[in-house]
Amino acid sequence: MAFKHVFLIILAVIFPIVVSGKDFIVGDETGWTINFDYVAWAQGKDFRVGDKLVFQYPIGVHNVFKVNATGFMNCIVPPLSQALTSGNDTIVLATPRKKWYICGVGQHCALGDQKLVITVNSESMAPSDAPSPSRALPYTNSANGIVVNVFQSVVAVVMVAIMFILVALFLLLFG
Repeated sequence: MAFKHVFLIILAVIFPIVVSGKDFIVGDETGWTINFDYVAWAQGKDFRVGDKLVFQYPIGVHNVFKVNATGFMNCIVPPLSQALTSGNDTIVLATPRKKWYICGVGQHCALGDQKLVITVNSESMAPSDAPSPSRALPYTNSANGIVVNVFQSVVAVVMVAIMFILVALFLLLFG
């Protein structure tokens, strides 16, 4: 009988890890563009580890760079090789801390105020709403993003498989 309680505790710990975080479309319907108040957009939103930022914009018109506080304040554009440029870039929020993003095209950051700062909080213990299929978006085109997202996909599949095996074991032993 003690095994039954241990199994339920393990399941309670694994389940929130398997459930995906929220997708935040940066700028909502407006998307990633110039002359938009991203401070107001981010205000009141609860960004958590596991959530995703989705930057949507016309390809070739904008891009996305992750920068530090100095790069954000001074609109310092990193090397072009670090740009996200797909027009539908997804960034998984993997660590709790402040994050800064800018557009590196022309003067979009400095004059168009196309920059975003958010604070990512620790993941919650309660499962969040899984994104709906209509909101499932392709991942970033950057090499680092593809590696990270493939790894996360593999981990998610393995976790789901482990969960099903544990449920099957539970049913065999206690069913």
